[in-house]
Amino acid sequence: MQTFILAIVFLSTVGLVLGIGLWLTRDQALGRRLEDLKDHATSLDNTVQAGEEWRAKVAKIAAPMAWLSIPKEGWESSNFRVRFMHAGLRGPGWPVIFFGLKTFLTLAVPGLYLAYRGMVGATSATQFTVATLLLLAGLGYYLPNLALMLRIHGRQRELQEALPDAVDLMRVCVEAGLGLDAAMNRAGEEMDLRSHALGDELRLVALDLRVGSTRERALQNFALRTGVDDVATFVTILLQSEHFGTNVAESLRILSDTMRVQRQVRAEERAAKIPLKLLFPLIFLIFPSLFVVLMGPAVISIYRVLLPTMTGVH
Repeated sequence: MQTFILAIVFLSTVGLVLGIGLWLTRDQALGRRLEDLKDHATSLDNTVQAGEEWRAKVAKIAAPMAWLSIPKEGWESSNFRVRFMHAGLRGPGWPVIFFGLKTFLTLAVPGLYLAYRGMVGATSATQFTVATLLLLAGLGYYLPNLALMLRIHGRQRELQEALPDAVDLMRVCVEAGLGLDAAMNRAGEEMDLRSHALGDELRLVALDLRVGSTRERALQNFALRTGVDDVATFVTILLQSEHFGTNVAESLRILSDTMRVQRQVRAEERAAKIPLKLLFPLIFLIFPSLFVVLMGPAVISIYRVLLPTMTGVH
């Protein structure tokens, strides 16, 4: 009993000393916390600023070459502008970088081929060389288009996969009493961990509403920037719910369930395509190896035993 009382007195004394110490140093801890937050915000600003400076420098270098391939007229309404929006490349320097890269690769890839031929001393027909140079120039010209298409496909797939979770989060926020605009803003903040592209797009919708755009215009811009069918359906349902006065939470719940069913159907479709995709590797890569391993010993035995017997050579 004496040991128990001493332990209680010891713990009480330690707790009292720690409490007094934390109370006396609370201002210092708050100051350190504020400094950490300030340093973190400064580092984020420096990172964004560094990215902008890097793009500006690259665009300045690529500008002399970009004029050879950039469209002379109608750039603002061309298909490339929409594709850049779908890829998430909104900076003013990205078109210059893209078209400058097209010009550079068009000239660099054939140049590397000629340099390689010069180093190895290869000789071939002039017609074959010209055809190869034209083929390599076309390949270099369309490589940036391929990279842009892959980026668009990956970003749209990310948006399509993450949208049902965002719709569920918006439904929870609306049922908790938030307005639709506040729910979209909150969903954009939370979805940044799940999908940075979707979080960025939802924050752009909130910014578009803050600068004075109508909700219909902001949502239509959202669908135009992404180019995803599910996003267009989401925008249509929100606008119809606003026009007809239906329950937004119930509409969002039905939409999220439908999107999840569609996502499951797409996964089953990809799984059904696997046997067809494996057919060509099986025929051209795996089956020849199996034939060599299985039939190789039999062929060697026939060559060593049966053929000499049939020809009469011992």
